[in-house]
Amino acid sequence: MSFPWAQHYAPKHPLMQWVDSRLPLPRFVYNAIGGGYPVPRNLNYFWNFGILAGAALMIQIVTGVVLAMHYAANGAVAFDSVESIMRDVNAGWFLRYAHANGASMFLAVVYIHIFRGLYYGSYKAPREMVWLLGVVIFLLMMATAFMGYVLPWGQMSFWGAQVITGFFSAIPGVGETIRIWLLGGYAPDNAALNRFFSLHYLLPFVILGVIILHIWALHIPGSGNPTGVEVKAEQDTVPFHPYYTAKDGFGLGVFLIIFAALLFFAPNYLGHADNYIPANPLSTPAHIVPEWYFWPFYAILRAFTVDFIIPAKLWGVLAMFGSILLLFFLPWLDRSPVRSANFRPVYRTLFWMLVLDVLVLGFCGGAPAEPAYIIASQIAAAYYFLHFLVLVPIVSALERPRPLPNSITEAVLEGKSGSRMRETAVTGAPAAAE
Repeated sequence: MSFPWAQHYAPKHPLMQWVDSRLPLPRFVYNAIGGGYPVPRNLNYFWNFGILAGAALMIQIVTGVVLAMHYAANGAVAFDSVESIMRDVNAGWFLRYAHANGASMFLAVVYIHIFRGLYYGSYKAPREMVWLLGVVIFLLMMATAFMGYVLPWGQMSFWGAQVITGFFSAIPGVGETIRIWLLGGYAPDNAALNRFFSLHYLLPFVILGVIILHIWALHIPGSGNPTGVEVKAEQDTVPFHPYYTAKDGFGLGVFLIIFAALLFFAPNYLGHADNYIPANPLSTPAHIVPEWYFWPFYAILRAFTVDFIIPAKLWGVLAMFGSILLLFFLPWLDRSPVRSANFRPVYRTLFWMLVLDVLVLGFCGGAPAEPAYIIASQIAAAYYFLHFLVLVPIVSALERPRPLPNSITEAVLEGKSGSRMRETAVTGAPAAAE
């Protein structure tokens, strides 16, 4: 984002001038996160979660690299190597628990980040590419988390790999071939462990690269804001530093306190007891369940129980992947010119219904595969697709949004997100959120 009033980096020290003229890294950092990057003055704490996601990723990379020095990707010793990390490696318990719980914190932050984008219309023009890259990051995170869950080689790790890769066999013609290719054999074993370990180690660096593109794409149109109104003048913005570095610092402090509480007082709360039992191909757990952040998608997968034209198993696989892939099309499904749900009362109601629906899916995904939970999963899965494919397009075409504030400054001075602005305005078409 380039504004005529933005400050620009001008090094004063001869050494910094020499460095900046040959490698403009100081200038790049200043323009990206310093006083050279103006941001809307009305950002709330929901805009902290991008920074928190970046911090969580760095925790995962650092702890993962150290853990990889002690882990053995072999079915005969993988479980024992994890136990050895916990007992014999200096601070190994801390690294292992930080990595395992860091994954949960990372996904929790990203889920909030996604729902913030849905509420404030962060996927709308001109920020479509920011949203699309964000969905790519989410897919990469899910793949990385799944492969990481397999590595401890406990009962839930083994049977999770068996069940999830088994769904690929539902693809007509090539499904079984794909499954064998993924596993490197006919069942999870040494080949699968080596493949998953290699990819689990590699993908976080791929995620880091896509995050750089994500931030780059964001800096072209600039950050959105709770009103959805674009920056129009200098008084609408403040420098990112020190205003939002301080705000992000506070948010990071809260994040680390919650993370530390989970890490030191309840490190196994989000795990599964069966994963402390060595993998046994001859003993199937009574209730196979993935990590909590997969539960909504697992519920969608299990919601299909009747063969209709194609097998129910294939319907479940298509629906599970489709539930994520349809997010790619959201910028074109929602055609409303108004971004923020603060000014779209009908859409705001639908948003909170979607949040409730995803929570129901999550609950059902973590519950046993019993008739009551399956029926609830089917209803919730049907509403999930109805929301994005039917309700959002219809509401965006028919809804009459509330009038928008004339500027971010006007909204800030008058009230929260311009909620009380232009109350005396003549009823008419809302101002476009350009």
